[in-house]
Amino acid sequence: METKIERNTFGKRLGSMLKVDFRRMFTMPLIYIVLAACLVAPILITVMVTMMEGSVTVNPQTGAESVMEGFDSAWQIIGTVSGEASADAAAGMSMDITTMCNINMLYFAIAALVCIFVSADFRSGYAKNLFTVRAKKTDYVISKTLVCFVGGALMIFAFFIGSLLGGAISGLPFDMVGFGVFELIMCILSKMILVSVFVPIYLIMSVVGKQRLWLSLILSFMVGMFLFMMIPMLTPLNSGIMNVVLCLTGGALFGVGLGAISNTVLKKTALV
Repeated sequence: METKIERNTFGKRLGSMLKVDFRRMFTMPLIYIVLAACLVAPILITVMVTMMEGSVTVNPQTGAESVMEGFDSAWQIIGTVSGEASADAAAGMSMDITTMCNINMLYFAIAALVCIFVSADFRSGYAKNLFTVRAKKTDYVISKTLVCFVGGALMIFAFFIGSLLGGAISGLPFDMVGFGVFELIMCILSKMILVSVFVPIYLIMSVVGKQRLWLSLILSFMVGMFLFMMIPMLTPLNSGIMNVVLCLTGGALFGVGLGAISNTVLKKTALV
């Protein structure tokens, strides 16, 4: 009887690597610590800002007084409507607490997740052993991109749930001005899909830094800053289908383009 030798196809290789990467990510404590922080952070922010609203601070040098402004609604920590979002981006994002401490800051936390996850592969020797047994570097890049995208999307969702809880605890109004439930769903979906634009950026910085986590983080934060202003414009509270499509298109282009560069970096550089 002849025995059939199963071909090690791309689909089988990628499926196997995805299983390993998903198991590794969701068995390490880091992902649960990060998700818990994303859930708790908006609760703490909304409660503290609401308590501090109206307090007056005085500049000791000029004597000028400034009044602490709080959130106008529970949705402000998620974003603003398109007109306000464009105005904030054009003005360089005003440096008050309500514009700085919002869901958009998570895109930097996602950088930390990606960099730590990839750096652990090189520090532990997992990546070297993986490629020694002739695993394809293309499979590694695709798998890491997909797994880190899922992790980042879960962070966005956890922050959204925390925002609802924080708004309820702080007594903030949930009035939807300039948008509706459908637009809000599209907003959150757009923000989750937009993670697919940032993950390939952080991944290429991670394969450049390899086991040097500090280098990966610095490079990721530097590059991420250049794209940070586009987040409120692409994902306002009154998002629609077009916003989702734009984020999907951007994610596909960045994933393919930067994924190819990450693959080239792995092939041309040493693994240690």
